[in-house]
Amino acid sequence: MKSYFVLTMVVLGALAMNQTTTAKGAKDDAADAKVTPLNLEMETLEGKKVNLAEKYKGKVVLLVNVASKCGLTPQYKQLEALHEKYTKEGLAIVGVPCNQFANQEPGTAAEITEFCEKNYGVEFDLLAKVDVNGDDAAPLYKFLTSKDKNKDFAGKITWNFEKFLFNRDGQVVARFTPKTKPDAPEVVEAIETELAKSK
Repeated sequence: MKSYFVLTMVVLGALAMNQTTTAKGAKDDAADAKVTPLNLEMETLEGKKVNLAEKYKGKVVLLVNVASKCGLTPQYKQLEALHEKYTKEGLAIVGVPCNQFANQEPGTAAEITEFCEKNYGVEFDLLAKVDVNGDDAAPLYKFLTSKDKNKDFAGKITWNFEKFLFNRDGQVVARFTPKTKPDAPEVVEAIETELAKSK
C-alpha cells in the first residue's frame, strides 16, 4: 500500500511538472512570436531617434539599404513610385544609406538628403547611414542577417538595394536581391498581398 502511494505521488508530480513546462513553453512561444526586428530604435537621416515598431505599427514595410553612387541608384525612382502609389494603403518605404559597398554612399546626411530630393524627388523615409554587415552592423541588420533570429531570410547583405518586406505585424515575409527592381512583378505582388491583409 505504501509503495502504491509513493508511486501515485511520483506520477502526479510528473504530470504537474509537465503541465508547468508546457505552460512555460507556451509562454516562451508567445514571447518569441512578438519578437520582431522592428522592435528597435534607430536614427532618422535628420538625427532624430525613432522607435521603428511604433512608427510603422500596422504598416507593411519595404526596407532597402541605399546608396547614391551605385549602378542600382536609379531604383530610387521606382521606390518613390511605390511610395506614391501605396502609402495611403499602408505601405512604408524605408531607405537605409550604407557606405560598405565600394564606398558608394560617402555623403553626409545633408548631402544624401539633397541628392535624393533633387534627383529622385524622394519623400519616403530615410534613416541614418549605418553598416549592414560585420561587427559594427546596426542591430536591425544584425537581426535580419542572423540565421538564429531570421532563419528564413538570413545571410549577409550582398550589395546596395537589398530589400526586406515586413508584414503589418513587423515580421519579415520576403527578401529580394539588389538587382530585383522595386517594381518587379514579384515585389509588387508580395506588397499587394500583405496590404490586402486586415490591419
